[in-house]
Amino acid sequence: MDKRNGFTLIELLVVIAIIAVLMAILIPALNRAREQGKRVACLNNLHQLTLAWIMYADNNDGKLPHAWAGRKDSSGSMIAWVGAPRPNQQEADNMELIREGLLFPYCRNEKLYKCPTGERGEAVTYSIVESMGGVPFSGGTTRDMTCLNRSQIRNPGMRFVFVDEGKWPGSPWNVFYDQPMWWDSPTIRHSMGTNWSYADGHSEYHKWVDKRTIELARRYETSVEKGSGMDQTSHPGSEDLIWVTKGIWGGVGY
Repeated sequence: MDKRNGFTLIELLVVIAIIAVLMAILIPALNRAREQGKRVACLNNLHQLTLAWIMYADNNDGKLPHAWAGRKDSSGSMIAWVGAPRPNQQEADNMELIREGLLFPYCRNEKLYKCPTGERGEAVTYSIVESMGGVPFSGGTTRDMTCLNRSQIRNPGMRFVFVDEGKWPGSPWNVFYDQPMWWDSPTIRHSMGTNWSYADGHSEYHKWVDKRTIELARRYETSVEKGSGMDQTSHPGSEDLIWVTKGIWGGVGY
């Protein structure tokens, strides 16, 4: 009789099991590599936006664009870095609001205003921190610490400009200077941290180290919008909060 070569059922099951094991090993690694690529793309976005922010200041006697999106002066002229896109608007309308911003002549690619992993439907997912062109609140501790001109920035390589929030917050990002309390909740972006840009133009990823920060950020992820009760949380002794406070305000006031 002719002898036919082929797999037995046992051999076939062994091969399938080996393939399943290899897939279980490779898929998480591929996902991590893909996420790493998106993190790098986001860091590049922040770098490009910050270079535009620096160029605008250099061309306007050091004056910084307003950190509050959509702000206009008494004559109705735009004074903010970007218009104020909103969710559920037509994409064309959001793109037009981006083009109204003071940074658009220096950064003309609308895709750079959003993280690749940003929330769907958002046109802008980055914020400028309050200390860089925000509102010098009358009577507040940080009134004289808000930089309105680039010449006021000390140690620019250690001071934040942009932060990746992943969704449009509608206002600058901030923490308290004089007490260990988050003003705006931290966000988890690209694993257990988020991306930041600095006033000298470079951008970096920072991983959170305090479990309280991660728990707060996760609760914030499920909130409908900024200001929904997740803000202004006290975290005494938090290494993350101290690090962020120094990056925004240049020091800690408590």
